[in-house]
Amino acid sequence: MMKLWGGRFTKEENALVNHFNASISFDQRFYRQDIRGSIAHVTMLAKQGILTDTEKEQIVEGLNGILSDVETGALEIDPSAEDIHSFVEATLIERIGDVGKKLHTGRSRNDQVALDMKLYTRDEIGELDALVRELLETILKIMEENLETYMPGFTHLQKAQPVTVAHHFGAYFEMFLRDRSRLSDIRRRMNTCPLGAGALAGTTYPLDREYTASLLGFDHATRNSMDSVSDRDYLIELCSAMATIMMHLSRFSEEIILWNSNEYQFVELDDAYSTGSSIMPQKKNPDIAELVRGKTGRVYGALTSILTTMKGIPLAYNKDMQEDKEMVFDAIDTTKGCLALFTGMIATMRFNKETMKKSAMNGFTNATDAADYLVNHGIPFRDAHGIVGRLVLYCLDKGISLDEMKLEEYKAISPVFEEDIYEAISLKTCVEKRTTLGAPGPSVMKRVTEEYKKLLEQ
Repeated sequence: MMKLWGGRFTKEENALVNHFNASISFDQRFYRQDIRGSIAHVTMLAKQGILTDTEKEQIVEGLNGILSDVETGALEIDPSAEDIHSFVEATLIERIGDVGKKLHTGRSRNDQVALDMKLYTRDEIGELDALVRELLETILKIMEENLETYMPGFTHLQKAQPVTVAHHFGAYFEMFLRDRSRLSDIRRRMNTCPLGAGALAGTTYPLDREYTASLLGFDHATRNSMDSVSDRDYLIELCSAMATIMMHLSRFSEEIILWNSNEYQFVELDDAYSTGSSIMPQKKNPDIAELVRGKTGRVYGALTSILTTMKGIPLAYNKDMQEDKEMVFDAIDTTKGCLALFTGMIATMRFNKETMKKSAMNGFTNATDAADYLVNHGIPFRDAHGIVGRLVLYCLDKGISLDEMKLEEYKAISPVFEEDIYEAISLKTCVEKRTTLGAPGPSVMKRVTEEYKKLLEQ
C-alpha cells in the first residue's frame, strides 16, 4: 500500500513500527467523512483553477465509486494501509491513474485528519442528540401517565416527603434536557472547518477556504492554521458531555436497581431487559441497569485519557494526537448503546403503584405537613417541629403511621389537633397543595409537561 510520505526515506519501515504507527484498524470508520471532505476539496480546487473541471470530475467520480463499493462490500478496506486517507488515495490512483495524485494538492494529512474527525464527531453529536431526545420523549410519556402516582421522595436514602412518579421522573427530564443543551453548544462551537490549514502553516495555493467550509456545512473556516491541526478541545468537551450523560443514566439506573429489589418492589422490569441466575431460579436481575451503571466508568476513562494525552503537547500537530480516536469512538459507541437500551428498559417498565403508595404512607413522609398544620393553627414552626417529632416517636413505639393515630392520641400530645388533621396529612392533600412551580402538585405538573412538549418540538 502506498505511503503518503515515502520519498524522504531510504529504508523500509520496520513491520512492528508500521503496525504501531498505523491507524487503519480504527480510523476506517470515517471513510465516508474522508471521501466527503476530499470531494469538497477538489471542487474548491477546480473553482480556483488549481484543477481543471475535467480533472475534478474524474476525481469526484472515482471517489464516489470508492464510496459506493465500500458501502456495498465490493471493496474491502485494506488492513495493511497506514490509515483511511492513504487507502482512499491509493485506491483512487489505482482506478483513475495519475490524475488521482492531484487529490492531495493544497492540503496536508494533518488538516485532513482534523477535518475527518470534526465531520465524524459532528455526525455523532447528531445521533447522540436524537437518542437523548427519544429518552426525553419516553420520560415525558411516563410523566403524563403518572401525575397522581404517589411515591416517597427521599433524601439521604431516607423517606422524606410524598411526591409522584411524574415529579421524580421530571428531575431526570431536566438533567437530560441540559445534556441536549450541552451537545448543541459543543456542535455550535466546533463547527469551523480546518481544511486548508496544511501541515501547520497554510499553503501557497490560492485556496478559497470559506467556500470549502460552506460546501461541508461549517459556519466558517478556522482562523489559525496551527490551532486548526492541533485542536482537540471539541473532543474533550464531547467526552465531558458524554460523561455527564452517563452519570445521569447511572444515577437513574441505581434508583431502578433499588426499586426493582425485593425490599422496594416499586417496579417490575420487562423480561427482555432482565436476566436470570444460572443457579437461583427465582432471580430476575436488572442487568441492563447494572451494565449502564458499570459502563459509566468506561466513558469517564475516555475523558481522563484524552485530557492526559493533550496536557503536555506543544504546538502544532504531534503523533500523540492519534490517540484521540479509539477512546472517543469507544465512548461514543458506549454512550449511544446505553441511551438506546435504557430508553427501551424504562419504556417497558411497570410501576407497582399500590406498593409505592403504601411506602409513602408508611414512612412518615407527611410529617412536614403535620407540622404545617400546627403552624396554620398558630403554633410557631420550631414548636410544631418538636410536637411532630414526638408524634413520630409515639407512632414508632406503637408500630403505626400518622394516618392511623386516633384523634385522642393526637390531642394527648397537642390539643390543637382536630378532625381535619387527617385530610391535611393525606397523600393526596400533601401532593396536591404543593402548587408552586417545580413542586409535585398535579396541576403545576400538567403545566410543566406542556412546557416540556414545546421544548421537544423546537
